[in-house]
Amino acid sequence: MIVKVLLAALAAGLVAGIFMVPLQSARVTPLILQAEAYEFGEAKHEHGAAEMAVAPVENATKTAEMQGQTTSDGHTHGGEEVAAEDASLFFGRFWNTLLANLVTGAGYGLLMAGISIAVGVNITFSSGILWGVLGWLCVQLLPALGLPPEVPGSPYVDLDGRQIWWVATIALSVMGFGLLLLSKTTPMKLAGLIALFAPHIYGAPQPEDLTSNVPAYLASQYAVAALATTLCFWLVLGLAMGWFMERVEKRG
Repeated sequence: MIVKVLLAALAAGLVAGIFMVPLQSARVTPLILQAEAYEFGEAKHEHGAAEMAVAPVENATKTAEMQGQTTSDGHTHGGEEVAAEDASLFFGRFWNTLLANLVTGAGYGLLMAGISIAVGVNITFSSGILWGVLGWLCVQLLPALGLPPEVPGSPYVDLDGRQIWWVATIALSVMGFGLLLLSKTTPMKLAGLIALFAPHIYGAPQPEDLTSNVPAYLASQYAVAALATTLCFWLVLGLAMGWFMERVEKRG
């Protein structure tokens, strides 16, 4: 039975990953490309109508790091070097994105199934929306309060510190919502609230130098689009999980 549940989780994750690709193509990639132009000094801060009309975009992880635009010693590649790297990595930006989405979707699907088994709460099609919203809150929105999605060229801060805070925030958020929703005693619910607020009281690591070539309006568009598209991803993942899980239960 557990094997069937895990297979259902994988299937749901793949569905959500594929669904994410057109959203990223429409809402993410244009902003990434525009930000890269500012990062490499190929664009100027001109707020003309044509520039403001560019569609917003999204990414769950820091795009500069995912695209390999920053070396280990902190130096940034030029535009031509990045274009060459883009073409050499597997099949290019689009197919890399698809592959990353499939792996990410499968991983989050398995994680959601594992939590469902651990707490003894089945995921159904009707409850899939709630699971999706909770996943988005824990993995996307709450961590974004301290580390918002960033376009290429954003001020850089130590990666290890960012990752530790990000993982800790997700773990504490999952724990917090679990205690709030599943516990029946006031002290446990209070502990859940403390877990939710703790990483934000502590604070995320921030760069000392906040200067950037990327205009603020572009960075804000990107952050909003990132959260919006990942919300769609998590809702689809939750619904797909519920649908596949119900099929598994019916077939025993």
